[in-house]
Amino acid sequence: MELKESLSELVFNKGELKQRVYNSTKESFELFRQIAKELLTIFQEKNKEGNHGIRFEYADRGDFEFEIRFAGDLLLFAMHTNVFEFSRNHEVMKSQYIREDPNRSYCGVIHIYNFLADSFLYQRDNDLGYLIGRVFINADKHYFIEGKRELGMLYNNFNTSLIDNNSVQSIVESAIEYTTNFDLLSPPYDEIKVVSVGEMRNNFDKKSLVTAKRLGFRFQADTD
Repeated sequence: MELKESLSELVFNKGELKQRVYNSTKESFELFRQIAKELLTIFQEKNKEGNHGIRFEYADRGDFEFEIRFAGDLLLFAMHTNVFEFSRNHEVMKSQYIREDPNRSYCGVIHIYNFLADSFLYQRDNDLGYLIGRVFINADKHYFIEGKRELGMLYNNFNTSLIDNNSVQSIVESAIEYTTNFDLLSPPYDEIKVVSVGEMRNNFDKKSLVTAKRLGFRFQADTD
């Protein structure tokens, strides 16, 4: 039994490429973890100096997740273990950077979610969080971000942007800035003025409550 050489090359070449992308993404994720810890330490020191009484906490959630909590908010950083490619219609695919080498379009992904810290503290399982940004990283550690406001507008030069200490610090700081400015708003009155007896009875169980920063609003339109 013989194996076609073209098939062998395809499997090994694609497999090695994806392994390189995974390794680059995992190394970048560990850098995000390190920088987040260092920033939280600085915040904690300033918090003590100014006697502000604000909680700043870091917590690992396994090999591919960690969280930081500050001033009532929680940022969850999560690395996906698979490798992705941009769709043919994505703006990135039209760039000279990708046309020169299509393998550059294969990326790992780090997601950045924003939740209310109380949602986890009080185990309110029905509360909502928001994906405020996702960082795409290729085998050469070039990165591209899709996201809201500070993140989405500042980090979209895939051909020149490289993951390093300074870039990761800037991304984490921008995520904290966006989260701090993304306030909790009450939902429109007409959407919550009628409730059933069952809903009120169930609402005494905190897990049945639903709280989110834009409950009753269309988050997609929030930053357009």
